[in-house]
Amino acid sequence: MPNLVEIRNLKFAYGDRTILSELNMDFPRGKVIAVMGGSGSGKTTILRLIGGQVAPQQGQIKVDGALVHELGTKELYALRRKMGMLFQHGALFTDLSVFDNVAFPLREHGNLTEAMLHDLVLLKLNAVGLRNAARLKPSEISGGMARRVALARAIALDPQLIMYDEPFAGLDPISMGVTATLIKNLNQALGSTSILVSHDVHETFVIADYVYFLSQGKIVAQGTPKEMLESSDPYVKQFVHAEHDGPVPFHYPGQSFAQDLGLHMLVGEP
Repeated sequence: MPNLVEIRNLKFAYGDRTILSELNMDFPRGKVIAVMGGSGSGKTTILRLIGGQVAPQQGQIKVDGALVHELGTKELYALRRKMGMLFQHGALFTDLSVFDNVAFPLREHGNLTEAMLHDLVLLKLNAVGLRNAARLKPSEISGGMARRVALARAIALDPQLIMYDEPFAGLDPISMGVTATLIKNLNQALGSTSILVSHDVHETFVIADYVYFLSQGKIVAQGTPKEMLESSDPYVKQFVHAEHDGPVPFHYPGQSFAQDLGLHMLVGEP
């Protein structure tokens, strides 16, 4: 099976508010696939659907051949053991050391001796360059280092699928470059599939094999980073080149300012 994750004809809504519709996406094994788009376009919701936190109203989500939204609790937890998640801003346990943060999923889901766990955690921390920070608390390391600790925790169980929710948010340029390189290298070393939700065009395009662009819950463009850079699609051009004017408006949709002024004058307001 070439794809680890497949999404077909998916629709998802919160009540009457549609978030995603007519969604068809493929995430091949061993590849880094980026999901990009403006705020509120439904990117993070896709990760939640893949992880089984929410269920679609229509369509299918398959992970490693299993229909996620039809699994029972036990089967869903077993599937999640094949997944790693890097949350936005890291989401480390502040009262635990760097070592214990990375050890947490191994203790929850594994059956290792303390000696084996110790060596495995140090191996994961070494992979992200932070073996010597093992005994520090998250408050004692920088934001970029904390993101790398979160990455070490995400790969602790050698997952088939790693999901990244805005991994570059709030990082300085050096930390962004380090994080991007780690994502690509770890994906190749583990043979994993990586799904990367991000606004950062430069770092994402350097490491992604394929890109989906979302707008208002639908895919408006897709292709390789090279194809997206050369795209003449108005939305892609506006997003990739950070243009202030384009399909994404500056003003929230509604009646015109002139109409607002006219209405105010009719009711005698200044």
